[in-house]
Amino acid sequence: MRTFAPDGFAHPRPTPVPAITASTPADYQLPVVGVGQRRFARAWLGLGMLALVGSGLFSILLVLARTPVVGSWLPAGDFFRVALVVHVDLSVLVWFVAMAGLLWSLDLRDGRGARPMGQAALALCGGGAFVMALAAFVEPGTPVMSNYIPVLDSATFLAGLAAFGIGALLLVARGFLHARPVGVAIDGRGALRFGLHASLVATAVALLAFALSVALAPRSLPAQAYYEILWWGGGHALQFTWTLLMLVAWLALAHACGGRVPLSPRIVLLMFLLALASVFVTPLAYLVHEIGSVEHREMHTWGMRLGGGLAIAPIALAVLLAIGPLRRLDPERRPLRAALLASMLLFVAGGVIGLAIDGNNVKIPAHYHGCIVGVTLALMGLVYHLLPQLGWQAPKGRAAVLQPWLYGIGQLLHIAGLVWSGGYGVQRKVAGSEQVLRSAGEVAGMGVMGAGGMLAIIGGLLFVIVVLGAMRSPAPASSRTPSR
Repeated sequence: MRTFAPDGFAHPRPTPVPAITASTPADYQLPVVGVGQRRFARAWLGLGMLALVGSGLFSILLVLARTPVVGSWLPAGDFFRVALVVHVDLSVLVWFVAMAGLLWSLDLRDGRGARPMGQAALALCGGGAFVMALAAFVEPGTPVMSNYIPVLDSATFLAGLAAFGIGALLLVARGFLHARPVGVAIDGRGALRFGLHASLVATAVALLAFALSVALAPRSLPAQAYYEILWWGGGHALQFTWTLLMLVAWLALAHACGGRVPLSPRIVLLMFLLALASVFVTPLAYLVHEIGSVEHREMHTWGMRLGGGLAIAPIALAVLLAIGPLRRLDPERRPLRAALLASMLLFVAGGVIGLAIDGNNVKIPAHYHGCIVGVTLALMGLVYHLLPQLGWQAPKGRAAVLQPWLYGIGQLLHIAGLVWSGGYGVQRKVAGSEQVLRSAGEVAGMGVMGAGGMLAIIGGLLFVIVVLGAMRSPAPASSRTPSR
């Protein structure tokens, strides 16, 4: 229909736009998986699944090596440490980067050079991860239990790690060059897109910090001190990447479950911006303090505590308020709610344990296991959520609902056992007879740890089974391209 303006010309009547009021629930949906990006998203998911399978195989050896009686049957020392290095790098570094690659692929537009850059990033990350795992068998070298990225001090492992790092650099560069803009009008989808962009920036800062450390760290230092300094700054920055992706996942999963998140998109964007601003403490630490100094280390730590904590609390509270009233959910939404609740439980438990750390004991791995598993469960929930858009069936049924709780409760028992044993002073990064378990309390604590660890391994294996089962059947056409 046309109307006539005072200038005498006919103009089409403008289409009314629904007003967004304070009572309108924000639409916290992830970017729709485009046809051109589906292949890359699937490939990154495949790499992440392989990393979890490999990590699970090594974690079986780790849990057995730390479990009383059973641990005495296995070699300790280097065997335990080599397995621990590969387990951590596959379950944290490779799995998280692969999931970041999946999520960043959702937000890209096709452009010149996007596809070759994406293929190169995927090939380097996949090949580098394979070489790192292979090094445990062909050239383990000396295992160095450095924080954030433990390494095998051998040419084979370091070559694989370097290839993986170059692949991650290309992945981040591709995101910067081809990401879709957030837009001027900030809605729920725009806020999540900003969160994904912020995680890209945090990863770029981490890669810059790693490069600065390589240039500045004295190579004459002993291996333990050298690699500790090498990964400290960039490792702290990477924690912002994982935290931002987890917060994006929490909001997206709460919305996918049908929850009404009582937090405006602008406040969410502000929380993401707060976490992102704290990332820049990392390069500042390199400018104002000498690398390796106590002041340099503490500046990274305080930056992470301040920015991360302030950004997480409001979003976590809003998500809990959103999913609290939900009762009866359809079968496809139940696994998403289970993953979301288990993720929040583990992340909060890890944070609380962090406040109780005193000394170099197993309370430290209890803290970061809780936080890391919280991120992992959030990403597992996103995998369940995105499978239909990637062309497969949505997971449903008892196994899909049980899996996050089995994995989460197992990990909760695992870290509870570590905290229990840490109260007796049981040292971290040792196994078997090296643990020197003297009292019944120490043995009981590590026994709970072992039982929880095995339960978590079963939960992780069940995740792989559920996802592979969903991949056996194509998704209905209506669920592949949801409306924008």
